[in-house]
Amino acid sequence: MNKGTAIVGFLLCFIAGMGLMWSIDRSAGSRGGHEVAAAVSDGQPWTDEDAAVPVSSKDPVWGSRTAPVTLVLFSDFECPFCSRVEATINQLKEKYGPDKLRVVWKSNPLPFHKNARPASLAAETVFRLGGSKAFWKFHELAFQNQKGGLTPENYEKWAADAGVDRAKFKAAFDKQEYAAKIDADMAVGKSAGVTGTPASLINGVFLSGAQPVDKFTSVIDEQLKAAQAAIAAGTKPEKVYAKLSAENKAKAPPQKQNDRPQEDDKTVWKVPVGDSPAEGPATALVTIVEWSDFQCPFCSKVVPTLEEITKTYGNKVRVVWKNNPLPFHQRAEPAAELAMEARAQKGDKGFWAAYNLLWKNQQKLADEDLLGYAKELGLDVEKVKAAIADKKHGAGIAADQELADDLQASGTPHFFINGRRLVGAQPLDKFKAIIDEELKKSEALLAKGVAAKDLYAEIIKDGKEPPPPERKEVSAPPANSPWKGGEKAKVVMQVFSDFECPFCKRVEDTVTQVSKTYGDKLKIVWRHKPLPMHKNAPLASEASQEAYAQKGNAAFWAYHDTLFKNQGQPDALSRASLEKYAEEQGLDLAKFKKALDANTHKAFVDAESAVADKAGISGTPAFVINGYFISGAQPFSKFKKLIDKAMKEAGEGGALKVEAPKAKVDAPKKPSAAQPAPAQ
Repeated sequence: MNKGTAIVGFLLCFIAGMGLMWSIDRSAGSRGGHEVAAAVSDGQPWTDEDAAVPVSSKDPVWGSRTAPVTLVLFSDFECPFCSRVEATINQLKEKYGPDKLRVVWKSNPLPFHKNARPASLAAETVFRLGGSKAFWKFHELAFQNQKGGLTPENYEKWAADAGVDRAKFKAAFDKQEYAAKIDADMAVGKSAGVTGTPASLINGVFLSGAQPVDKFTSVIDEQLKAAQAAIAAGTKPEKVYAKLSAENKAKAPPQKQNDRPQEDDKTVWKVPVGDSPAEGPATALVTIVEWSDFQCPFCSKVVPTLEEITKTYGNKVRVVWKNNPLPFHQRAEPAAELAMEARAQKGDKGFWAAYNLLWKNQQKLADEDLLGYAKELGLDVEKVKAAIADKKHGAGIAADQELADDLQASGTPHFFINGRRLVGAQPLDKFKAIIDEELKKSEALLAKGVAAKDLYAEIIKDGKEPPPPERKEVSAPPANSPWKGGEKAKVVMQVFSDFECPFCKRVEDTVTQVSKTYGDKLKIVWRHKPLPMHKNAPLASEASQEAYAQKGNAAFWAYHDTLFKNQGQPDALSRASLEKYAEEQGLDLAKFKKALDANTHKAFVDAESAVADKAGISGTPAFVINGYFISGAQPFSKFKKLIDKAMKEAGEGGALKVEAPKAKVDAPKKPSAAQPAPAQ
């Protein structure tokens, strides 16, 4: 036997032996509870930074450092599909054990899941304070209590249950001490092509969504063979992941180009400056309009670049600030309120002073911190406190965000240099290349007689404007369609929805907010669109329509609320449950049963679904507002924008005056202790 054959034989026997030991250990451990403790090790620091998807000891890990297969999971604690894939991941852990499979967690909280980022931050805090063992315990509790349980109070309790000091957890969580790791994980995911959750990369092989277990085992088994071949060829076990992930990335088909704008395609967009804070004269040859977020780590990285630009070009460049506090940065909006209130009290000079102070202290944006900065800036602290609590500048901030949405300026930081797009925290050279080109163009315009004060307007006057909102033409709702709001309202919002769709449930809070905001000025009409993959949805639609048939709109909406309230519970939409809800709400149960037995409302539900199909609406939730189309569980601002537009066109007034909820703001002397969902 030659030496190479002996080594390979030894390694294969070693892996098989470890698999046997895992089987024995797992059998013993299963009698006493979860097997995670046996499969987690927080030893010496290590890193696979040279892998296609970098991982290190700074990530929560299950399994051995030298496992031949690494599964990197990008996930979101509030995502129902992430919850679904957890059972699959547990099956894989049991099948392969920690010496063949390593699972690495990466946070990827989606922006439309309001509890996802705080939950990710809490989990990361537990990991930093208690290691991987504590993380996986917290992770298990978070997914077990995903529906309604993702609250700060529970995070503290689960942290303690995982063995972490409760007071230390609360202090670190409240300060968002480890928030940068969440952003770093998301950046890694973005570079790996992750656009939704869950997303798994198995030695670099991409699997999207909550796939069945056989999809995973097929890839893992293939990668185990590749790992054995790599080890036999001389690759060290701890380097197998880096080698195979790089090879698999190279073999992967190129990602499809989406419709997102390129970083700089030389297109000039018509980007208004408006009344936004500006540094530099209005006669500047180059105007840089920036959308930014005071809590965004990438925005802070570009601050020195902008300072260098100002120093290099002086009055030839004007920098204009536009607010875009991202929804998962909970302290970004209060920080923006402080900056805008500083401007209200002390003009642009006051804004830029606040701007500099906020970047200097980006990790400290709690209420007491902001009020402390107000005092340091010489502002009226009580007025600042009121501005933050009442969201005094919320309308202006929202207007900036709407303009960003129109211009497809998603994410932060996002720049337009004399109307030309530049995305992200780019290096100085990128900025200078565009600025230098634009300086020459501006100088040529001045030579032709354009006044310096009119220069920017001249540059963007023929610029590209935002595309018009998407439209869908649908037939008028039938007379027996459930509705609420104003019966004769000039603006009608038709809701195509499915009682089994998790995104439809998620958007219900937004629909309620829309209803409260517009009152009788808006008519909201329900239209059934049960999707074919939701086996219980058609009968649920029929049941809700029978509630309407018996007792009208009030009965329909009450039944509708009950269906969504119970969605996700075992047998929530079973025939027995549908009858139970009917009885609880005082419907005639005999008539109700007869209607379901005879499928009395099936033809109506099918016809409503056909209306959606004819209009090109294939997913839920979907909304048509006087012809304007919204797809998916979008935020309230999306609805408001199109409803206001429709009302203006219909000659109707805007939203009712609704008092904004007030945020609690403590005084400095009282320290206080967080891809729109695509249509399914």
